[in-house]
Amino acid sequence: MNKYVKATELSRKEHALRKDVRLLGGILGDTIRDQEGRHLFDLVEKTRRLSVSLQGKGTDTAKRKLFDRLRSLDSYETSVVIRSYCYFSLLANIAEDQHHVRRRRAYEAARSGPQAGSLDAVMNMPEVQAMTSRNFEEFFSQSLIVPVLTAHPTEVQRKSILDLQNQIADLLNRRDRENLTPIELQRNEELLRRSILTLWQTRILRALKLSVQDEIDNGISFYESTFLNELPRLYGDIEDRIYSASQQSKSATGLVSFFKMGSWIGGDRDGNPFVTDEVMTYAVEKQSQTLYQFYQDELGALAGELSQSDWRVQVTDELTALADQSVDSSDHRKDEHYRRAIMAIRTQLAKAFADERSLPLYAAQNRKGGYISPTEFSADLKIISDSLYQNRSALVARGRIRALIRAADVFGFHMASLDMRQHSGVHEGVISDLFSRGMNKQGYKELGEQQKRDWLLSELSVSRPLRSTFLEYDEVTHKELKILDAANKLQRGYGAASIANYVISQTNDVSDIFEVALLLKESGGLIAGENPTSSMNIVPLFETIADLRNSSGVMHALFSDPFYRKLLSNRDDVQEVMLGYSDSNKDGGFLTANWEIYQAEKQLVRVFENHGVKLRIFHGRGGTVGRGGGPSYEAILAQPAGSVAGNIRITEQGEVIASKYSDPEIGRRNLETLVAATLQATVVSEESDHSDSLSEYEHNLREMAQDSFVAYRSLVFDDPGFVEFFRQATPIAEIADLNVGSRPASRSKSNGIEDLRAIPWVFSWSLSRIMLPGWYGFGSAVESWVKSRGDQSVLKLQHMYKDWAFFNVMLSNMDMVLAKSDFGIARRYAELVQDEALRNRIFAQIEQEWVLSVKWLLKISGQSCLLERNPSLSRALQSRSPYIDTLNHLQIELMQRYRSGNQDEKLKRSILQTINGISAGLRNSG
Repeated sequence: MNKYVKATELSRKEHALRKDVRLLGGILGDTIRDQEGRHLFDLVEKTRRLSVSLQGKGTDTAKRKLFDRLRSLDSYETSVVIRSYCYFSLLANIAEDQHHVRRRRAYEAARSGPQAGSLDAVMNMPEVQAMTSRNFEEFFSQSLIVPVLTAHPTEVQRKSILDLQNQIADLLNRRDRENLTPIELQRNEELLRRSILTLWQTRILRALKLSVQDEIDNGISFYESTFLNELPRLYGDIEDRIYSASQQSKSATGLVSFFKMGSWIGGDRDGNPFVTDEVMTYAVEKQSQTLYQFYQDELGALAGELSQSDWRVQVTDELTALADQSVDSSDHRKDEHYRRAIMAIRTQLAKAFADERSLPLYAAQNRKGGYISPTEFSADLKIISDSLYQNRSALVARGRIRALIRAADVFGFHMASLDMRQHSGVHEGVISDLFSRGMNKQGYKELGEQQKRDWLLSELSVSRPLRSTFLEYDEVTHKELKILDAANKLQRGYGAASIANYVISQTNDVSDIFEVALLLKESGGLIAGENPTSSMNIVPLFETIADLRNSSGVMHALFSDPFYRKLLSNRDDVQEVMLGYSDSNKDGGFLTANWEIYQAEKQLVRVFENHGVKLRIFHGRGGTVGRGGGPSYEAILAQPAGSVAGNIRITEQGEVIASKYSDPEIGRRNLETLVAATLQATVVSEESDHSDSLSEYEHNLREMAQDSFVAYRSLVFDDPGFVEFFRQATPIAEIADLNVGSRPASRSKSNGIEDLRAIPWVFSWSLSRIMLPGWYGFGSAVESWVKSRGDQSVLKLQHMYKDWAFFNVMLSNMDMVLAKSDFGIARRYAELVQDEALRNRIFAQIEQEWVLSVKWLLKISGQSCLLERNPSLSRALQSRSPYIDTLNHLQIELMQRYRSGNQDEKLKRSILQTINGISAGLRNSG
């Protein structure tokens, strides 16, 4: 009965969602019929019905009918079917996203208390309620929250498509929020039809290979749609919750800017030869240009709003002085001091941005009113705010000017801090070349760790450069030095925050960090000597299982070095460490990677405390569970005690960026979630309730992780036939050949799994519906652990799931991945493997592990079926399955033709379109 009531309630809540999906789907159907004719519309519909009949227990006859139908399609019919299903998934995504917004508004309107996971819910927790405004100020003054946008090939949509999605979402939102008359509803539907028609007529794919500049422009579009407006508003809402009305009536400084934005797009050159000094310069300049236009637009709007006359209201002397700097001498505005002050600000801002390549330097050299820094810009904006507060206009001061002051503080003149990243092996080669040519010291690469440190520290202790302008260096050395020189120039032009972090991929030991310190010194970014200073944070990235296990030892050795400790003391004793979820998963499997990251965090917390250094962890999470993805709120709360401490940087990758941030309201909710989770994870202790059991839980998981590691490695790295199976049973070859994304699929020309980038590794398994990185090794590990300990051990695992947030979140994420897998479809992909014996052997092994993983997930979680605890997602997947599954079957047919030697451009486009559609349907595929 309870299940029936819950199902009925869910059905009632999702009525509006189904209505929206029917509306959009119906318009899409009408569009297809009008544009392509009745014949092709009927073909799409009959294909859909055949696919629907396969859901659940499809008969062999139904399967043959569908497969025969798909094989019979000519190239144009294939394209229409693919586009139809791609766009249905895209429209369903829009409807689902708007439904989440609708449900949240309904929840708040019903006054049933704040929604779980919201900032209001966290603010209502006893530990947080006990905090005073001063406590909050102290907390946020020590905090830093930074989502870092990264570009990856799973985000294959064009900006034109994203813009149309936003139009449709906005129109759908208006139908729900505004009390439209019948005529207005008719007009709204006409606009929806127009947008969907334009969508159908718009090319899904880019005509040319995606460039890094394209990725930069795409990333910037999310600032224009969401971040520039919503982040300052979020600050305002937080301050409204913290400060009383009397405190807000004064021009208080408020909270420090603890929430900022970061980016890898244009700075991450690890495995991407197309990221050059010119590309990095383009990224920083384009960000700054976008920000300048935003500031000028906001100032223009502000001038339109602040029409107050000194005939009606007094102003401060400071405002009068600022207004007198205006070039506007019109008699019509003599009494409008606010507008004239804004004109003065706009003029000074224009002068500051007049020369994009030397932003503050221009103003510094000319001193004709141009701002030297964002601080000066903010100071003038605060003159306006102070005058409003002090002259009975607090309500006005809490409007656009408040948000603009915050924007200036958060975004500065650079908008987002660009990270640099390169592989430690590249650094080693450059350093070796510098020593060889500059000092005639050969064999750096062959040295032991201590000798490497000695060589590096000897150079870091003196000011003279190791490089020489008179020497010719290797091509890689020359390119790396050019990029470092460009970074130094950009920092001098746009401020140190424009490029604040240097991430070292594959950090193995202390010398990897010293190498970057020396390279920064050679480009002017690090001042050597007795009191060393650096313009960037040097961030080690630990990403293999071995490196995660060694991470605390490396950091202990690093902090024990006097040179580095002095360097760190000049950066407020804060050290950032990045943990790689993607490569650790590829290296050791899902269960082992999650456990080793958790364990590394705990050990790092202890090492940092012992050395008196503040830890900030940078979580390199991907979109899919196999790369550390999953709901951010739960993931942050599941971190070990002490590992968050108000500080977190976290990557936002792939298609997740568009789903989270293309819509301003949804984007705002996701930004708020990061604040709520960080505050709760730091202030509210979750582990203390089960601290007695935690050590036992960790011991149990450690043992299972060991077995999982063996099971995973024995398949992926030890089985000599696995690479051949993987490359034939997934679209990895097509992803590499068809240039999805700007970077190569592998770091080198090797076919080995070690050199394959984690993104195409996970993406290819997702497209083939096996989802191996998100679960493999779990089932056999639990099976072995339970067998060795008896039936009572199952009860222990169930207690772990109930009491331990980390274990619960890990299994909940795996639940989603297993639900998205489909071994009927996976078997068809496996049939692409030409060696029948190899195919049967490895696929049987994978399928057996999948069966065990599902079995133990259900037993531990107490579910009768996958996603029983997440019925809304379950229903969404069921409704999409006919479309996703058909695209999978079509992709298999197209891959067979492509691999048989058919290189027709239409065929290539169709394969890319299936990749796009499957990715859109699964939502977090990479």
